[in-house]
Amino acid sequence: MSPILAALLFVGALFLVIRGATLATGYALKLAESFHLSKYTVGFIIIAVISILPETFISLSSSFQGMPSFGLGMLFGSNIADLTLIFGLIVLLAKRGIRIEAKVLKNRFVYPLLLLLPLVMGLDGYFSRAEGIALILAGSIFYYTALKDEVRASATPKQDPTTRRRNVILLLGSMVLLLVGSHLTVESASVLARAFGVSPILIGMLVVGLGTTMPEFFFALKSVKRRNDAMAVGDLLGTVLADATVVVGLLALVRPFDFPQHIIYVTGVFMVLASIILFAFMRSKRTLSRTEAVILLVIWLIFALTEFWMNTR
Repeated sequence: MSPILAALLFVGALFLVIRGATLATGYALKLAESFHLSKYTVGFIIIAVISILPETFISLSSSFQGMPSFGLGMLFGSNIADLTLIFGLIVLLAKRGIRIEAKVLKNRFVYPLLLLLPLVMGLDGYFSRAEGIALILAGSIFYYTALKDEVRASATPKQDPTTRRRNVILLLGSMVLLLVGSHLTVESASVLARAFGVSPILIGMLVVGLGTTMPEFFFALKSVKRRNDAMAVGDLLGTVLADATVVVGLLALVRPFDFPQHIIYVTGVFMVLASIILFAFMRSKRTLSRTEAVILLVIWLIFALTEFWMNTR
C-alpha cells in the first residue's frame, strides 16, 4: 500500500474515533446534568469516563492484534498531551487564565502518586494480570471516594424518563461508531508505520495519542468559554488518571504483555513530571496563567522531540 493511501485510511479512521467520542461526550453530559452534581465532579468522573473510550478501545484493539506496546505508548502519549499541550492551548485560546478550585488542589499529592503506580509496576518491562487488577482497583477506589459523597447528596434526576432513554440510546450509538473507528485506527496505524518506515509506538504516542485528546480538547475549550473552568479541568485531569490506572490495568488484564522499557523510563517519567509541574502552576494564585500555558507547550514539544529521537535512532 502506498504511503499516501495509508495516510488517508489512517486519517479517516482517526476521524471516526474523534467524531464518535465527541458525540458520546455530548450525550454523557446531558445525562450527567440531570443530576445535582458539581461541575468539577461531572468533568472529573462522568465526562472523563466517556473521554477515555477512544484510548480504551484503541489499546484493547491493539492488544488483540498483537501490538500492546502501541496501546501503552498511545496511553502515555495522550496523557502527556492532556497535561501540557491541551491545557496550554485552552488557556491561550480562551485568552485568560483558568481558575482552579480548592477541591482540585487537595489531590495534588495523591494524583502524581497514582500516575507513578504504573511506572513502578512496569520497571521490569512487563505488566501481569495481577498488576492490571491492582491498577484497576487503585483507579476505581479513587473515583469511588471522589463520587460517593456527591451522589448521596444529589437529588432526583431532573430529566424525564423518555429524554434519558433517548440520550442513553444515542450514547450507545456513538460508542459503536467509536469502536469501529478504534479498530480501523490500529490497523491503519500499523500500515502507516510500515509505509513510512517508523516505529508503530512513535505513531501511537505522537499521532494517535494526540488525536484521542481531541474530544477532551473540544469539550474543555467549550466549557472554559462558558466560564465552566472547573468542568474543563476536571475532564482533563480525570481522563489522564483513568488512562494511567484503569485503562492500563484493563490492557494487562486482557493480555499480559512485554514492552520496551524506554516507555516507562522516558514517556512515563515525562507524564509524572508534567503532572507535578501542572499542579505547581495551578497552586500559583489558583490560576493557570498564559505564561504557564506557554511553558506547558514547550514541555510537550521537548517530549515530542525526545520521543522522535528515541524511536528513530
